[in-house]
Amino acid sequence: MLAEMGVRVWAPRPVPTGAVPADQPAATARTIQPPAVAAPARAPAAPVPAPPATHPVALQPRADGVEQMDWPALREAVAGCQACGLCQGRKNTVFGVGDVQADWMIVGEAPGENEDRLGEPFVGAAGQLLDNMLRAVGRSRSGEGAQGAFIANVLKCRPPANRNPLPDEVARCEPYLARQVALVKPRVIVAMGRFAVQSLLKTTEPIGRLRGQVHRYEGVPVIVTYHPTYLLRTPTDKGKAWADLCLAMHTLETA
Repeated sequence: MLAEMGVRVWAPRPVPTGAVPADQPAATARTIQPPAVAAPARAPAAPVPAPPATHPVALQPRADGVEQMDWPALREAVAGCQACGLCQGRKNTVFGVGDVQADWMIVGEAPGENEDRLGEPFVGAAGQLLDNMLRAVGRSRSGEGAQGAFIANVLKCRPPANRNPLPDEVARCEPYLARQVALVKPRVIVAMGRFAVQSLLKTTEPIGRLRGQVHRYEGVPVIVTYHPTYLLRTPTDKGKAWADLCLAMHTLETA
C-alpha cells in the first residue's frame, strides 16, 4: 500500500553468507571493499599556446627645430612623435582644434579615452560643457576671429587609464604647446585644470589660490580656471568658472 502511495518501502537488508555477525567485536570485523576499478587513461593536455611576443616601440628623440615649425610641419611632428612611452598605447594623437588665428586659446591637460579615439580635444561630457561655456561668451570651437577659439592640451597622447601626466611626459610634450601658442598668437589664454596651469605658469600653487588673477605666459595673459571634468563632479563650482570666463573677457577688452 505504501508503494502505491509513492512512499519508499524500507526493510532490513539480509546478512550475506559469511558476513560477520553484528554482535561480533569491532576489532575482529572485516570490511569488505569493492574490487578496484582502474581509472581510464587520460589524454595528455594540449599545450597552451604562448601569448604573442610584444615588441615595444623604440623611443626616439623629439624632432629638432619645433620652435621654427609651421602648422603642417608641427602637426606632422606631433602625429609621429615617439619621444615618450605614451606613443605605445595611443590610438590617435590629439593635436588641437579651432581657429588658428583666434584671440582666445583654451589649454587643457591630457586626452581621455574619447579624445584618443577621435583625435580631438575635449569631447564627450566634458567637451559638451566646454562648448556651453564658450557659447556663453559668444564663442565656439568652429567659430573664427572674435567668435572662435583654439583648443589644445598640454599632452598630445592619452596617459594609460587616464592617469595623471608624469613630469617627464609633460616636459617632452611642452615644446609642441609652446609652438602652438606662438603660432596662434592669442590675446588671452584660459588654462583649465591643474596640469595646464602648472605647465604654463611653472608653479605648484593650487588653482584656488591662482584664480581671480591675471598671470602671464610669454607675455600673453593667462586666466586660471577649473577643468570641465572637475566641474561635472563639482557643479557647485560652476559659478567660479563663470567668474573666470568673465575675467578673461574683461582682460581681452582692456588689453
